[in-house]
Amino acid sequence: MNSTIYLADDEQDIRDILVEFLGNAGYNVKGFATGDELYNAFTLEECDLVILDVMMPGNDGLTICKMIREISQVPIIILTAKETEADQMKGFMHGSDDYLIKPFSPSLLVLRVNALLRRANMNKTDSNVTFGDIVFSEKNHTATCNNKDIGLTMTEFSLLECLITDAGTAISRNDILDKVWGIDTDDVETRVVDETIRRIRQKLKGCSSSVVISAVWGYGYKLEIKDEH
Repeated sequence: MNSTIYLADDEQDIRDILVEFLGNAGYNVKGFATGDELYNAFTLEECDLVILDVMMPGNDGLTICKMIREISQVPIIILTAKETEADQMKGFMHGSDDYLIKPFSPSLLVLRVNALLRRANMNKTDSNVTFGDIVFSEKNHTATCNNKDIGLTMTEFSLLECLITDAGTAISRNDILDKVWGIDTDDVETRVVDETIRRIRQKLKGCSSSVVISAVWGYGYKLEIKDEH
């Protein structure tokens, strides 16, 4: 079955073009004029990926992103005309998995969608990975601590999985960017790694996990089990 995508953009011309391109790429696409309409539809029936423009009537795309993230770990792409570092960071802070700055080629959006959904499908294997009190279920795309779902987004899951693969070994920010996002490094992107790490740490702390993400100054991060003594 083809993946279903919900897309919200209040500019009808842009919305129609993106819906057409994604449809031609083999996806089932539903377009919405506002994020509120998309959210209402999502609460009735979830989709496989969400695309949100930032500036829309009613609740803006970032707010809708945050609302969806409270009930689902579905992949989310943010579309923004703003080019400042702060606006890009806000998207990730609200739980998005990727962003595109307008104007962009519709073909580029299709590539980003392909990459996110491919990454999600790659995780659907039958194997589990355990580290400390954390159990990864790649098939279900969940990470649990003491049988409680930690509630990771797809990107957070991929980053933690990246760390757990080489647990106890420091991994550079550049390697994390390459493995999780598939992008080259710059000042904005390395901050994206730091922000995602911050969110994962909060969730690990919230479930009282013995697993911690330690910073390696000027280099990257490593996964460890904290010393209780």
